Amino acid sequence: MDSADFIHRDRKNLLHPLHHPSLVETPHVWVRGEGPYLFDADGKRFLDGASGLWNVVAGHGRQELIHAANQQAQELAFCSGFAGHTNPRAIELAERLGEITYPSIEQFFFTSGGAEATESSIKTARYYWKLQGKPQKNKTISLTWGYHGLTLAAMSATGMESYWTAFEPRVPGFVQIPSHYPYRYETPAGEDPGTAAANELERAILQEGPDTVAMFLAEPVTGAGGIIVPPDTYFPRIREICNQYDVLFVADEIITGFGRTGQMFGLQHWGVEPDILQFAKAITSGYFPLGGIGINQRISETIRNADSPYQHAYTYNGHPIGCAVALANLDLIEKEGFVQQAKQKGQYLLSALQAAFEDHPHVGDIRGKGLMCGVEFVLRRDTKQVFPPSDKIGLRIHSETQKRGLVTRVRGDVFCLAPPIITETKDLDWAVAVLVESVRQVL
Repeated sequence: MDSADFIHRDRKNLLHPLHHPSLVETPHVWVRGEGPYLFDADGKRFLDGASGLWNVVAGHGRQELIHAANQQAQELAFCSGFAGHTNPRAIELAERLGEITYPSIEQFFFTSGGAEATESSIKTARYYWKLQGKPQKNKTISLTWGYHGLTLAAMSATGMESYWTAFEPRVPGFVQIPSHYPYRYETPAGEDPGTAAANELERAILQEGPDTVAMFLAEPVTGAGGIIVPPDTYFPRIREICNQYDVLFVADEIITGFGRTGQMFGLQHWGVEPDILQFAKAITSGYFPLGGIGINQRISETIRNADSPYQHAYTYNGHPIGCAVALANLDLIEKEGFVQQAKQKGQYLLSALQAAFEDHPHVGDIRGKGLMCGVEFVLRRDTKQVFPPSDKIGLRIHSETQKRGLVTRVRGDVFCLAPPIITETKDLDWAVAVLVESVRQVL
């Protein structure tokens, strides 16, 4: 069948994420993947510039992951993961994660994906503080431009207003503070940018009352919000503030985990450890829906010694197929050196983007960490003035790149590139050339 038939059936029967009729007029109908490429129903090849949704780090069509899923399905396709039930793959994955995550993280709870991981962090933090005799510590502070999923509590933590408006009121107890966003954050004169931005958290804690704040939630590198890399002093100061006011620090590593930034986990760049770690996406390279949280000894011991049960659960906790695929994917990450690949290829891509656009009058900022890079387009470079939203510059540039065979994601007028880690440098060069042509066409 050609794409026209698929599109007709799609419009009739499917309600998509972020759905609007204008977006399903001519959607991509993906039918095959191979390495860093996607192929549509008309046979056209595209470079997957966003790794699916930041997750397909190993590329498409990896037989090792397909085999792991098939083998586990033949042995045990599903079993309950509720207390009193377990399976070897879930146990093995928890052990493996204990070896490669932050040293202080010691126990793991599995979910079906990232939004469920955020929900699990929020509920775990509230449960922990209730067990500590502080039920009033239930608020979550997060960052503007942070993305943490779109279930109701996760959406309330997400710091992008466009995701709220159709579904408000949000869940009470969620507060956003300004992002550290180096290109946009206005640092007071004479202050260190990272420290000043981190002190926004201290001000918010004091305003809300330290006895009411359960946790601070942040991505080590902001992903969907536009590839925002923090100043080096930011997260060390955040850790100090959380310690000072007895607030749990939750690292959302759903995008940054498992090598994407050039470290196995993002906060390792700054020598900081969280109290709770969220993960998903790259743990299975997208071949099976799986996510979860890891908790430190302080929290795990409190839960173990509780009189009441941890009354939190999902049907697919510790899914044996998902855990088997994750184990096989971790083998690939280590065997093929994904962390070092992401570091080297990310530096290469960032340098190529800087060489292509550093003098462009409408490029305000070029940034990245590992193999996640962003180019921010502006109306006026000297003042950082943005284009009118009605101009839809980012969407128009992305439309042009898609005509040329590059599909990725944009946030407003920020063009994001985070291809699979296995992408070769020749394809990175090609992606930059396509972006140059597309920008010339639009601007």
